[in-house]
This record gives sequence, structure tokens and C-alpha cells, in this order.
Amino acid sequence: MRITRFRHLFLFVNIRAKISLAFSKKFGIITSLMTLYTASELMVVRAARELKDGDVVFVGIGLPNLACNLARLTHAPNLVLIYESGAVGAMPERLPVSIGDPALVAGALSVCSLPEVFLNYLQGGRITVGFLGGAQIDRYGNINTTIIGGDYLHPKVRLPGSGGACEIAILAQKILIITPLKKRSFPERVDFVTSPGFLTGGKAREQMGITAQGPVAVVTDLGVFHFDSITREMVLTDLHPGVEKKAVQENIGWDVRFADDLHTTELPTAEELRIIREELDPNHIYI
Repeated sequence: MRITRFRHLFLFVNIRAKISLAFSKKFGIITSLMTLYTASELMVVRAARELKDGDVVFVGIGLPNLACNLARLTHAPNLVLIYESGAVGAMPERLPVSIGDPALVAGALSVCSLPEVFLNYLQGGRITVGFLGGAQIDRYGNINTTIIGGDYLHPKVRLPGSGGACEIAILAQKILIITPLKKRSFPERVDFVTSPGFLTGGKAREQMGITAQGPVAVVTDLGVFHFDSITREMVLTDLHPGVEKKAVQENIGWDVRFADDLHTTELPTAEELRIIREELDPNHIYI
């Protein structure tokens, strides 16, 4: 059933691409099928560009995994990927479907226990970037993966909890967040602070004794947010092509701050899309 659904999706995208190409030719516009992209593909590409060569990244599965491996195969060949399961310096030849996937072990620099990952690498200050997501994210980058509504003992919905996310948010040198922008997921205040961002803003994070930088970017399907250096509030700095400011405001729970020098996100290159589609996620599991 799942394969059939993916086949139908692929046929739809292929037909859409052909129609777009025919339209472009009719009006004298030269384009390529490879330059057509989905919102998820743009998120992956934009997140990958936030990574620098030599970064040591604590990464999970899904879009963060795609972003990290895209960066590793393009502009950051010396990226070191560390997974919670203990794979250090992983270089998977296929898309891992869980943090315990054997594909993460083959070719890795080393394999260690989960406590060693958190004690030696994370608490040791060796993780330069942590990738996180959550059910709720507020204007100061605080993340909730614990409860929705009510209080801790009597929530409307109880979520899986922190796992290692709280430790990553506190101890990784900087945090990248990647998630679609939806009003229910971006309230002005989270219902529960599972993983701290800048707490109440300003110097609140430093006053709690947290020395790591904290969240630096939130990559969404509509644009990219960075954080004001004084107030620590999210500021939209990049708007994706074809997206209007109104759409961002309609999908967030507070009055958005737009950067004075608001940029338009650079389009994915044909090579970036080829790698995502042909090498990283050919079966369209996440894209």
C-alpha cells in the first residue's frame, strides 16, 4: 500500500513537472525539471547550508538527517555526524530509518554506548551543532515535547517527552531547528519547556548558567528565522520564493518581527536536488 502511494505521488509530481516545463517553453522560459522542488526539499537544502565544514553534529532521523548528509556530500565533506545510538562519524550509504539502523555503523569512525555519547561528546563540549524539532516552539526558541494543554499531571495530550533533547539544547554549542510553520506548533508561549531556548528572552538563558549559545536558526517551509542578539526573539530573515509576509503571520501565534534586510531564500541547485532524490531519499520516505 505504501509503495503504491509513493508511486502515485511520483507520477503526480512528474506530470506536474512536465506541465510546468511545457508552460515555460511556450512562453520562452528555459527551465529544468530538476529545478522544481517541494517545500520539504527546500527546507532540507536551506538547513544544510547552515552547516559548516568541520562541524560535529548531533543528528536524528528525518529531515535533519537529510540536511546533514546533503551538507556532507556537497560543501561540508568533513562534517562529523553523531547519532544517539552511538555511531560517531557515520557515513551511511543509504537512508537510515532509525537511530539504530545498521547503515549508521558501516563506515563510521567509531561506535560507542549511549552514555558515552552524552558524557564524552555532548557534556565534553565536542558537539558544535544539535538538530532539534518539537510539537511546540515559541518566540524565544523554547521547545515542548512533553504535554499539550492542561498541566503536567493532567494534560490534554501527553507527548513522548525529552529523550536527549533537553541535554542537547543545553550542551550543544548551537542549535538548529527544522519544522513546518503552523500556528498550533508556534504559540507565543509553549505549554511546557522541555528543551530550553532563550527562556523568557534577554539574558535569561545565561542567568540560568547555560553557557552554550542556544538556538541560532529555525528553518520552516515558509522562511527562516534567526534570533535577535539582544532580545533573543525570533526574527524572520529569509522568506522562501513565492511566500508572502501575510502567510507567515497567519501561521504563527505572535506578531512576527521581519528583518529590515529581509532576504529571499536562494533556490536549490540542480545538484542539491539530484542528491536528495537519487542518493539520499530515492524512495521518497521523507521528501
